[in-house]
Amino acid sequence: MSDSDLETQFPNSAPPPPVEQLDEDDRLKPEFVRSVMEHVEAGDADGARALVEPLHPADIADLFELVASDQRRPLAAALSDLLDGDVFSEMNDWVREDLIDALEPHEVADIAGQLDTDDAVALIEDLEEDEQRAVLRALDPDDRAAIEEALTFPEESAGRLMQRDLIAVPEHWTVGQVIDYLRAGDELTTDFWEVFIVDPQHHPIGTAHLSWILRTPRHVRMADVMKREQTLIPVEMDQEEVALRFQKYALISAAVTDPSGRLVGMITVDDIVHIIQEEAGEDALLLSGAGEGDINEPVKDSYKARVRWLVANLFTALLASSVISLFGAAIEQMVALAILMPIVASIGGNAATQTMAVAVRALATNQLTQSNTIRTIKREIAIALLNGLTIAVLVGFGAAVVFANPQLGAVIAAAMLINVLIAGLAGVLVPVALERLDQDPAVASTVFVTMTTDTMGFLAFLGLAVATGLVG
Repeated sequence: MSDSDLETQFPNSAPPPPVEQLDEDDRLKPEFVRSVMEHVEAGDADGARALVEPLHPADIADLFELVASDQRRPLAAALSDLLDGDVFSEMNDWVREDLIDALEPHEVADIAGQLDTDDAVALIEDLEEDEQRAVLRALDPDDRAAIEEALTFPEESAGRLMQRDLIAVPEHWTVGQVIDYLRAGDELTTDFWEVFIVDPQHHPIGTAHLSWILRTPRHVRMADVMKREQTLIPVEMDQEEVALRFQKYALISAAVTDPSGRLVGMITVDDIVHIIQEEAGEDALLLSGAGEGDINEPVKDSYKARVRWLVANLFTALLASSVISLFGAAIEQMVALAILMPIVASIGGNAATQTMAVAVRALATNQLTQSNTIRTIKREIAIALLNGLTIAVLVGFGAAVVFANPQLGAVIAAAMLINVLIAGLAGVLVPVALERLDQDPAVASTVFVTMTTDTMGFLAFLGLAVATGLVG
């Protein structure tokens, strides 16, 4: 088969770009990006297109993410013939939104019409309401109906994520009938891994992989070749839970059902890969209070996301400062207390962060549930005890030697042990408590845990110093 035949039969299987465009990690080289933009700035759209045309849609999307925001629209104008649905579906959300704002509603509708329903929804859902209506009016009636239905489901739900185009056949059909149906149906989807078998009410009752169908004699009924056990996804299930099911059961695709149990769509693993990546990064960023953490996010939006947590931390820091003020006289008597206080707070904070990160991840992946909460708490206390003893010995011995004061060394060792134990306990209890209250533990845990470790660390160290008579 010739290359031209392959391109005709598989139009999306473009040959890989020349080596000089990508580095060893399959990233666009800086000199290539500069070369493209030089053509654009010189008004040579044909030259820019000639350079970019061999790229995969994902690499074209990367190109727009790599250039400055004020260069994206001129680049889009030069590459207008190459900006199809595949490119927009691969594009960063913020970059895509910026470009979509520059397009007319009918142009957005043309792009949306090329996409699967889930990708079209992602393209349209963030538009302003009047722009959204204009785009929907410009769509074909069938596409418009599918997208409007998807938009009725909650954000980040299976209903937004699913594709409507799937293959479903009745159980009384034979394998031969299914194969003939697949070959004759010009309007059928071309991207699927399994065939869903449904009853007369369109309820999914089984699935059959394409490999099974192709290797089974034509006269065999689908009811005899299908697998009846399957993982069904409720249409309103959160996308994070959907991703966990795909991961747990090693799914390639799964049927999506409405509240009545009817088959309304399917979700495929290629969509789940993006969700897993997004959710994993999201929790880490929420723990740090960095918002979405996207380098393409506008400065104003990033500022709003970050500053509110810094303000919250400011108020929690005032609580720790109030504890220090209670022992002002003791600190005046022994300057060493002021020198050592940050060590106690810092070690406690780091210990809490370690435990909290583990707890939040375990909650997000369903590893930490009500069934093993007590066991997990005991485990983290044991780890905190070992860590606390180790650090306490090191810090206590060091303080005793440096300040020639064994009693001071004993006080800071005891305070360090107490604070690390509290840090371990808070690091797991706070996320669990927030999760039980139906709050995202990744969002608010850091503020409460930091407040706890700082306050209790200062209180333990300064309180022990006074209680033991180290200072009057």
